[in-house]
Amino acid sequence: MNGSARVPGLAALRARAQRRAPAALAAFALAVLPPAAAAQWSATLAAAPNELGAAAALLETLPRPSVPPAEKGPVVPAQVQRWRQEAVAAEYGDGVPRDALRAAALYCRAARYGDAEAQYALGWMLTNGRGIERNDAHAAHLFAAAAEQGHAQAAAMAARLGDPVGPPPPCLRPPDADVVAQAPVRAAPPRPAAVLRKAQAAAPAPPLPANAPEPIVRYVRLAAPDYKLEPWLVLAVMAAESNFNAGAVSPKNAQGLMQLIPDTARRFGVKDLLDPVQNIRGGMAYLRWLLAYYEGDVSLALAAYNAGEGAVDRYLGVPPFAETRNYVLKILVSLNGRRTHPYDLTATLPSPRLALMRELWRR
Repeated sequence: MNGSARVPGLAALRARAQRRAPAALAAFALAVLPPAAAAQWSATLAAAPNELGAAAALLETLPRPSVPPAEKGPVVPAQVQRWRQEAVAAEYGDGVPRDALRAAALYCRAARYGDAEAQYALGWMLTNGRGIERNDAHAAHLFAAAAEQGHAQAAAMAARLGDPVGPPPPCLRPPDADVVAQAPVRAAPPRPAAVLRKAQAAAPAPPLPANAPEPIVRYVRLAAPDYKLEPWLVLAVMAAESNFNAGAVSPKNAQGLMQLIPDTARRFGVKDLLDPVQNIRGGMAYLRWLLAYYEGDVSLALAAYNAGEGAVDRYLGVPPFAETRNYVLKILVSLNGRRTHPYDLTATLPSPRLALMRELWRR
C-alpha cells in the first residue's frame, strides 16, 4: 500500500486547520475525516466559542478500534487476504461507505495471522490518527512486525518510530483458540528408558514422513537419543526445512538437511554445513537447546527454529509472521497436533520470558 497516497496524519491535519478560517473548517473536515467524525466536528464548531480548540479536541478523541473476537474454525490464507481487501475498501470508501473503525478491525484480523500489508496499514492508521485514536506505541510494534517480513515501507516507519516498547499489542497476538499459537505448555523432562518405552506404548508416536529416505531415517533413529530427541520430531523438521535434500540452500543462506544458517552452525560446532552428518547433528543440537529453552513446548521451539528465539521472546509466542505461522502449522499437523516433547534440563536455562508468556495468556 503506498503511504504517499494516504490522508495526512493528526499533526498535519491540525496544522492545516490552524491555517484556515473558521468558515472553511467544516468543508475541510468533510474532505479529510470519516463522515461521522466530520459531522461531529462541524456541529462542535458551530457551537463552540473557540473553533480551533474544539477541532483539536475532537481529533484527540477519535474512536479507539476494538480487537475482533476469536475466529471460529481454521483460517486459511485466502480469508486473511479477503479481510485485508475489505479493510482497504472500508478505509478509502471504495465501493462501500468509508468506515475507519471497520477498516482497523479488519486490518487487525489479518495482522494477527501474519499479513505484513495489514500490519503496515494498521500501523499507518494508528500513527496518523486516521479516523481512529492515535497510538504510536502499537504502531511501532506493527511496523516492526511487517518490517521483519521484508516490508520496505514498514522498515522505514519502524526506523522513524524506534524500537517497540512493552508487550506486543492485541492485534499481533493470535486468538486464544488459534491452532498455531496457544498458551505455552510445559512438558516433562526426559524419563528413564523403561518409563519412556511404557509411555510410548500408551501413546503411539506420530508417523514418520512417508518420503523420508531410509538411510536418513536409520541415522536419525540411532543419533536422536544422544540429543534426548524423538526421531519423529527431527524428521518432521527436516521434511519441512529441506524435504530431505542434503544440498538445499535457501535465499537466506540456510543450508543442508536441517537448513542451518552459518551463525547457528558455528554456535553448535558445525564446520561443514553441507555434510549430512554434521548438519543433522547441528540441527538436533539446536532442537535440544530450543526444547529446553521453552520447557518442551513444541510450538515455541518450532517457531524459534524458523524465526529465531529472539523473535519468539519478543512477541511472547509464535511471531506474527505468515511464513513462521505456516511452518509451525505444517509441522504440528504432521505430528497429529503433538504439542509437547520431553526436554533436557542440562541443555540451557528456560527463557526468561516464559513466565510473562504464561501470564499474558491467563489474562
